[in-house]
Amino acid sequence: IFVVIFGLGLIATGLIANEFLETSARDRVLEQARLVMETAGSTRTYTAERIRPILEKLQTTNNVFYPESVPAFSAIRVLGYLHNSLPDYMYREATLNPTNPADRAVDWEADLINVFRNDPGRKSFDGVRDTPTGRSLYLARPMRAGTACMPCHSTPEAAPAGMIRIYGRDNGFGWKVGDVVAAQIVTVPMSIPITAARKALWRLMEWLAGVSVLSLVLLNVLLVFAVIRPVRRLSAAANEISTGNMDVPELHVRGKDEISVLADSFNRMHRSLARAMKMLEE
Repeated sequence: IFVVIFGLGLIATGLIANEFLETSARDRVLEQARLVMETAGSTRTYTAERIRPILEKLQTTNNVFYPESVPAFSAIRVLGYLHNSLPDYMYREATLNPTNPADRAVDWEADLINVFRNDPGRKSFDGVRDTPTGRSLYLARPMRAGTACMPCHSTPEAAPAGMIRIYGRDNGFGWKVGDVVAAQIVTVPMSIPITAARKALWRLMEWLAGVSVLSLVLLNVLLVFAVIRPVRRLSAAANEISTGNMDVPELHVRGKDEISVLADSFNRMHRSLARAMKMLEE
């Protein structure tokens, strides 16, 4: 009975723990994705404040365009190096109308951008999507055009001539200040949180199984000393009395638990039966 009860309890605990651990692992991966996104944001800020002013002087003097002066370019390159070290994490700045065609949003990324356009108050969006290599977890944040973007993205005439020579006049123009023009997207395979949850679940179940086995052993030991042995002595005494042996010593009564109460009642019955038999003999 104990094995069945503990087994069912272990199964129920495993099912509940599995769901909890998968949710917890998913939350941890999302936190890591947010950290990656904050890293990208910090790279963009550093480029805008410290790198762009230096390169803009060189661009004006040499009449060339340095992509490194663009915050998005720096963030994508830096996170690209991170992707080489941690291939499970992928960072994108998907844009509906990018200067560099490589940054153009694909269908599902365009849908995310439209979600932010349709809900201006939304700060982030996460979910799971199916890919040819399996399910992927993604975290997205909107990117709005600021005044600093206008020199390169308002009209081809206002853009640096060096940039026009590299990317042409057909892409990346017509942006308006405040519009959601892109989305930062960090993608992680679902296998990462699931694997983490599975490992944690196995460790938990091993500990629970060990505790359950130890508890079963202790319960059985306690049952032997607290219940089974007293009941066997009671059974043996009852068997002797049933064969006519009235000289069976009374059972030792200790404590006030159910077994002690039963032994005390048995002793009274034994004494009453002995007196009745004596009276019959007389």
